[in-house]
Amino acid sequence: MPGPSLYEIHDPRFRSLIVGSAALEELYSGCRWAEGPVWFDDAQQLLWSDIPNQRMLRWVPDGGVSVYRTPSNFANGHTRDRQGRLISCEHGTRRVTRTEADGSITVLADSFEGKRLNSPNDVVVRSDGSIWFSDPTYGILSDYEGYKAAPEQALRSVYRLDPVTGELTAAASDFLQPNGLAFSVDETRLYVADSGTNPDDTAPAHIRVYDVDGARLSNPGVFCRLDEGRPDGFRLDTNGNLWTSGGHAVHCFAPDGTLLGKIRIPQGVSNLTFGGPRRNRLFITATQSLYSIYVTATGVQRP
Repeated sequence: MPGPSLYEIHDPRFRSLIVGSAALEELYSGCRWAEGPVWFDDAQQLLWSDIPNQRMLRWVPDGGVSVYRTPSNFANGHTRDRQGRLISCEHGTRRVTRTEADGSITVLADSFEGKRLNSPNDVVVRSDGSIWFSDPTYGILSDYEGYKAAPEQALRSVYRLDPVTGELTAAASDFLQPNGLAFSVDETRLYVADSGTNPDDTAPAHIRVYDVDGARLSNPGVFCRLDEGRPDGFRLDTNGNLWTSGGHAVHCFAPDGTLLGKIRIPQGVSNLTFGGPRRNRLFITATQSLYSIYVTATGVQRP
């Protein structure tokens, strides 16, 4: 049974999204910085990154954890395209790649306007096949999560890769450090975490939202602000609630930006995704560990 401090109820609506008897399970521990979980329903497996250890790990129900890929080029965020192929952001090579069915690697993007990308961080694929990814500088700030280097891009942008032409477009560039991203259920809006800080640490810890306007993002606004930590990775459920990392908790926000509640996690949360046969199991990467907990919400999962 979960302890009394596992859940924080900030709005009564949160009670209908959680399973009161569900326990927080630690599925694995031994990472240096766990990130980028992605669920494969057809294979019943979860992949995630252990960035500083240069490896991607795989968890299989009743089968434990194994190494999926090493070296991983300091891979961070992952997703799948509509054909089920793995799309990855690599800090070390400063590129976005696709893993083909035969295991070979295709480079999708590594530069913009003749200059190297900063360090692609998180990635999502829209139903039209376009690939959208964030490009902060976290992977080149030191040799811990990549290779220390000066940024060649003047701005920290969210990019869109056209599925037909391969053209890379800067969809929005008004971020301190863009991070996690996810589409609304109907894909008309894109949520983007801005996790950057400034010298006096007064930058707001918020998730922004944009209208998807073709290859660009328009009508920027603030969807929500976190009262602890900074947003990193997040996902939506089928009712439009947004579940995000932030400090030592998973925060759940209603579609109107109201904080519904939190699930307390023993370590600093980096990212999360829905998975399991019914998409009602929340997988959470947090510092050294992979956790999971069952909820009543159903995650948006494509494919």
